[in-house]
Amino acid sequence: MPEERDRVLVTGGSGLIGRALVAELAAVGRQVVVLSRRPEAVRGLPAGVRAAAWDAATAQGWGHLADGALAIIHLAGQNLADWPWTKEKKRRIRESRTRSSRAVVAAIEAARDRPLALIQASGINFYGDRGDEVVSEAEPAGGGFLAEVCVEWEAATARVEALGVRRALLRSGIVLAREGGALPRMALPFKLFVGGPLGDGRQFVPWIHLADEVAAIRFLLDQKAAAGPVNLVAPETVTNRELSQELARALGRPSLLGAPALALRLGLGEMSVMLLTSLRAVPARLEALGFSFRFPRLAAALGDLYG
Repeated sequence: MPEERDRVLVTGGSGLIGRALVAELAAVGRQVVVLSRRPEAVRGLPAGVRAAAWDAATAQGWGHLADGALAIIHLAGQNLADWPWTKEKKRRIRESRTRSSRAVVAAIEAARDRPLALIQASGINFYGDRGDEVVSEAEPAGGGFLAEVCVEWEAATARVEALGVRRALLRSGIVLAREGGALPRMALPFKLFVGGPLGDGRQFVPWIHLADEVAAIRFLLDQKAAAGPVNLVAPETVTNRELSQELARALGRPSLLGAPALALRLGLGEMSVMLLTSLRAVPARLEALGFSFRFPRLAAALGDLYG
């Protein structure tokens, strides 16, 4: 690959997935540029990685970096776990994704030598609540706030395909990592001996180990045939009850109490859908492309994280 095509721009590079991905890309010799609203505050970047300023709304000041780049990996978006979901918070969740995506499109449109690929984050919540139905990338969008956000998020970059830019959409499940994300919050009640299934525990929970999330993104970056939606979830589908049991086992704690669905709805409001929605998603596209999971089973994934 020509040297000028080694440059990869990463938005959201200071988040949980972004930090791990940037380190991986730097380790294999990519020229990585992290786009940040406060580049001076970005600390601990690997050797050779630099930060550049962007406003997450336009291509002003950074768009030239897209010219001749290998790819843009667009992970930016406000954290869904920020509580509570007020009307204003929901507006920011939606706009942080759509506005930043339009900025990425503007940079690609303006480039004389356009990036070869756009790898864009989305979410497994695209499909909504599907009960025990097995959900591959062939399924249509579901309903509800999170599904609507994902639909708008993906639509915001659709026109780059008409410009000849390969676009892959990362419909990620819950990313399991000790250093951040959902898992530390999930583990805390178990550590305090008050953990257990949420609701009736029968809802399916799509998950993926952070190492596989990063490996899958790098795989999709290198795979010229990788385009369109891709479910970034592990092959093993588990219910919330099964997840609770495995987490308790990994932590050496019981899985007893749990939280009734009504209590979650009263306490969290609309945000409770993140815990009670059932989605039995499978990584059909990743497996068809030949991706090999390091942690295909939950017990091994949690054993790695807490062993």
